[in-house]
Amino acid sequence: MKHLGILAHSAEGASLCFREFCHGADGRADMHPDVSLDCIAFGRTMPAWNSGDHAAVKEVLAVSVERLAAAGADFFVCPDNTAHLALESPGPALPLPGLHIADAVADRAARQGHRKVGVLGTAFTMEGPVYPRALKAKGIDAGIPDSDDRAFVHEAVFGELVHGVFKDSTRTAFGEIVARLARDGCDAVALVCTEIPILLPPEASPLPVLDSTRLLARAAREVADEGRPMPVWRGGPV
Repeated sequence: MKHLGILAHSAEGASLCFREFCHGADGRADMHPDVSLDCIAFGRTMPAWNSGDHAAVKEVLAVSVERLAAAGADFFVCPDNTAHLALESPGPALPLPGLHIADAVADRAARQGHRKVGVLGTAFTMEGPVYPRALKAKGIDAGIPDSDDRAFVHEAVFGELVHGVFKDSTRTAFGEIVARLARDGCDAVALVCTEIPILLPPEASPLPVLDSTRLLARAAREVADEGRPMPVWRGGPV
């Protein structure tokens, strides 16, 4: 079995990815491949995020990948969607190959026959190129909330969700945003912030849910169990 390294960027999402990986398809958390987790507090990168300095963010994330490699990991995943904007920045190859979270989501969307997928995450992710690129590669359109909804989601992520605060009123508002995406022609919604699936479970969503964190963790488990090829991406443009 392969040793997984989880590059964490926030506690809630990394915890969900860790649990999902350990339980696997058979739910047996008592027998899983080795897994290591490294987390540098995302607050250290927020000034760079806010200034759009993705190269500086990548330098911090690369430190985590280096430490995962030193711990014996064979490959890594990053359950933070926004972090992939930085991970895709040009620069030296990362010391470990990694599974790309957007590709895991796009693969599942294509297998389920979706034609237009709403994207719900931080403003960085909703307004960035990662998901439109991954979905387009599978012949799928990306649907993005309007500016007011994007602002609400972004503020809720950083003001509540990353701190472990999950309010019923916020859940209701997110459901209404998904309903507007459905009216815009979306036939599924990708929850592409690691904390949103905790807030908005499938039964609370007006559209079928593509949970990026769980999809990534399941793909990682397949690699670790040697039922899926090792990834080859080492950061940089896809």
